[in-house]
Amino acid sequence: MGGYRPVMTDGGFFCGQSAAVAWGIPLPPWCWPDSVLHVGIHRPRRAPRRPRVIGHKFTRGFIHVTSLEGLPLTDPASTWATLGGVLPEEALVAAADYLLRTPRHPGGFRPAVGAALATRDELRVLTERKGRPGAPRLRRALDLARDGAASPPETQIRLILREAHLPEPALDFDVHDQRERFLGCSELAYPELKIAIEYESDGHLTRQQLQRDIDKYQAYAEAGWDVVRLTSQHVYRDRAEAVRRVRAARDRAITR
Repeated sequence: MGGYRPVMTDGGFFCGQSAAVAWGIPLPPWCWPDSVLHVGIHRPRRAPRRPRVIGHKFTRGFIHVTSLEGLPLTDPASTWATLGGVLPEEALVAAADYLLRTPRHPGGFRPAVGAALATRDELRVLTERKGRPGAPRLRRALDLARDGAASPPETQIRLILREAHLPEPALDFDVHDQRERFLGCSELAYPELKIAIEYESDGHLTRQQLQRDIDKYQAYAEAGWDVVRLTSQHVYRDRAEAVRRVRAARDRAITR
């Protein structure tokens, strides 16, 4: 984007997938802009036309423009709203979760640094603009969005459990033992049943992370917690197995 900035038309700004990448908003792999840039302009001016540039025209009030590291682009909430006509509902939920997440340090040992990139009210106002592409999908996604999911797989697990009519789990939950010692933070949990649901990404395959996981789950077990461990295979290919494992853990907890 920095290479295009010198030739950008006055009043132009990055939008859509390009702005999403700049803000770190998660996108499905097929949606990454690669070498194509999405550049917007306010009506009535003409959308930019250059090789590897997709131009967009916006009515004022439909989006808000700001700057990031010297680049003009739609603000986080507006960027999410412009993806309503592009992304499927589950991807929009994951993107909204990312924007609504309040940064914090697990265990609360240090104060949080920074704030969420957008508020629910900011997102909601943008979904109510008449004529917004994908507005109904945006509104449904916002209703499903929560503060606490740190990655798209965590969002996906929550949506899978909801679809299976299981109770909604707590997110980003700090686990303590009977003496209130901090044992770890779990992506999803049913605290009342002492069930933690963990998504194991490839980052858990390093020797250092493996050692931390072994120690963490041993401490959980000694405190009476049951851990359901899921991988991308369960989350994206075998949802039925993910549901079965969580349901089985709940059944064990309820009957013990």
